[in-house]
Amino acid sequence: MNNKIDSNDEGTIQAMLERLEKFRLPRAMAIKARVDKGELLSDSDMQFLKQVFQDAQGTQSIAARHPEYQALVVRVVGLYDEITRKALENEKSK
Repeated sequence: MNNKIDSNDEGTIQAMLERLEKFRLPRAMAIKARVDKGELLSDSDMQFLKQVFQDAQGTQSIAARHPEYQALVVRVVGLYDEITRKALENEKSK
């Protein structure tokens, strides 16, 4: 498989990385800090996570074509998994 990014994916990947860096990762880290302290997810947090998981569908196909991004995808998905697991644990304990 060719690791060179084709022009069809280049803009998409750039936009996804920018959105991750500027919006998604900071928001995810803030949510994680709150759930790690035992707080529950807000409605806004749940909407955010729902959107992230919906968007992950498209991310998977791009990562499959560009293995150089697969490790990043795995780490980000792992972060969202940690958030949802801890949030569920917090819900059950309240």
